[in-house]
Amino acid sequence: MTDSTADNAGGATTAAGSQAREFLGHPIGLPILFLTEMWERFSFYGMRGLLILYLTSHFKFSSSQASLIYAGYFALVYVLPILGGYFADRYLGSRKAVVYGGILLVLGHLSLAFEGPTAASAAERSDFYVNVFYLSLALIITGVGFLKANISTIVGSLYGEKDPRRDGGFTLFYMGINTGSFLAFLIVGYVGQTYGWNWGFGLAGIGMLIGLVTFLWGQQFLEGRADPPNPDDLKVKVFGPITKEGAVYLTGVAMVIAMWVAMVYHELLGGIVNGVGVVMLLILIGYALFKCTPVERDRLLVACFLFVSMIVFWALFEQQGASLTLLADQQFSLDMGFITLLPAQMQVFNPLFIILFAPVLAWLWVRLSKMGIEPNTIAKFGISLLIMGIGFLLFSYGLGADEGSNKSVWWLVMIYFFLTMSELCLSPVGLSMVTKLSPQRIVGLTMGCFFLFIAMGNWFAGFISSLVGASEHGGGADSAAISVPATIELFTNIAIASLVLGVILVILSRPLKARMHGVH
Repeated sequence: MTDSTADNAGGATTAAGSQAREFLGHPIGLPILFLTEMWERFSFYGMRGLLILYLTSHFKFSSSQASLIYAGYFALVYVLPILGGYFADRYLGSRKAVVYGGILLVLGHLSLAFEGPTAASAAERSDFYVNVFYLSLALIITGVGFLKANISTIVGSLYGEKDPRRDGGFTLFYMGINTGSFLAFLIVGYVGQTYGWNWGFGLAGIGMLIGLVTFLWGQQFLEGRADPPNPDDLKVKVFGPITKEGAVYLTGVAMVIAMWVAMVYHELLGGIVNGVGVVMLLILIGYALFKCTPVERDRLLVACFLFVSMIVFWALFEQQGASLTLLADQQFSLDMGFITLLPAQMQVFNPLFIILFAPVLAWLWVRLSKMGIEPNTIAKFGISLLIMGIGFLLFSYGLGADEGSNKSVWWLVMIYFFLTMSELCLSPVGLSMVTKLSPQRIVGLTMGCFFLFIAMGNWFAGFISSLVGASEHGGGADSAAISVPATIELFTNIAIASLVLGVILVILSRPLKARMHGVH
């Protein structure tokens, strides 16, 4: 541990406002958040690797039905951080919000292990166990809502406004996410498909419990930076013996019930999520126009523009857990010569490529910056969409080039490589961008909106996946089969859309950069 050093050019510390105690050159609280997020992502992505296969194999949902359940679940996972961010900003502080969310997540992941008997057919599906499954999803959705946006906010609070290490800190935090997801797909995916779904889901729950214990133990290293804004106010009684803090926790229970109802009626979620997205976008625009200084206004409006652009990215990126997993199960031989993977494990290539190539991309951006030609944030968004579009065009070609249901696994490896390169251009800078472009007084709410637009992209991801089912190609309404011709046509069209939007963003990057007022 060391103290922050001063800038040689005048004695002003370059890390003013950052934690004084450091570990390996970064604030000492970062390793705790890294490990907490790693284990939380272990549980979250471990479940994601199994989810759509579990729905089609255990409950006998059709591929279209399973994709829409997937769409509703992942949309809500990213909607709830808006409320979680609000409750943390206004009442709980990030620390208490993360702990509460972690408890809900442990309960949700462990309850998934109560799966009931495997359905012989769709008609023989157990309504009771389907509802237990929806309740488990509701606990996870609400838990993520309280945890996800707020733990990212804590990372930002460790660094002063002008600390040059901020982007590097978020990149390291992002590596924690991908370390957890790598282990999850490799281990939870194997356990779930080899020994039983309940063993896989149970292992994911144990991972979340480890993350929660790590966060509680590490409070001493956060030095109060995630504490409630007004601790005494939380003790004020609002209804009989119930304090404000207790009322927030009871509201969380009500949110679980509401999310359970939402999953039961998941077919309606698309309109609701997209409607909420439009409303929140208008609120942010209104706040920028009427409550901000000119510099804050321009920065927040640029953030809103990028939020909308992210919808296309996430709609394509999140095909990993939906259509690409179904394709891996039905259309590909997963024998790589030296190892044969299971369908639930194929998503391991995304975090693996991130771990391998994130340092390369980080070096590249620094190198280009020294040469004076580093793309700004908006241009990076555009480049990510161009890479995404190229990847899906090549993958569509591969689906048509290899006949039969034993297509080469290397086409899947290729699309995961392109998805990862696209993600590395957008996602790490996206988290950091929100904390820099947002006025600090609403950073929790803005971070929540960041995840809301990811939610809209996730819903469209599931909707796109539902369009590749074989119900109109002889498969029947209850078929879990994928139609390859429908998939090729759909992926080609969305690839073209991604390429067009990418070009537009690159063209607009220069004029919008001026509106960021020095934020890069």
